[in-house]
Amino acid sequence: MSDLPIDQQIDASSLQCPMPLLKTRQALRHLKPGQLLEVIATDAASADDIPAYLRQSCHELVRMGENKGHYAFVIRRGEQES
Repeated sequence: MSDLPIDQQIDASSLQCPMPLLKTRQALRHLKPGQLLEVIATDAASADDIPAYLRQSCHELVRMGENKGHYAFVIRRGEQES
């Protein structure tokens, strides 16, 4: 999905809510500030849950897309732990 230099990718396909969000939060904790995480999910709730979490955190949603029920998110790790 991305032409950006992704530092880590997690495939949360086939996981149901709240697991894609929990896996995203866990992965972000292990990245350094500024690094990019790509998350792939098939749970439609992820399209709301992940951006809602990011709006309340220090992390940035760089890009989000959907193709045939597969949701992809590129997230930049923020400066502070959340």
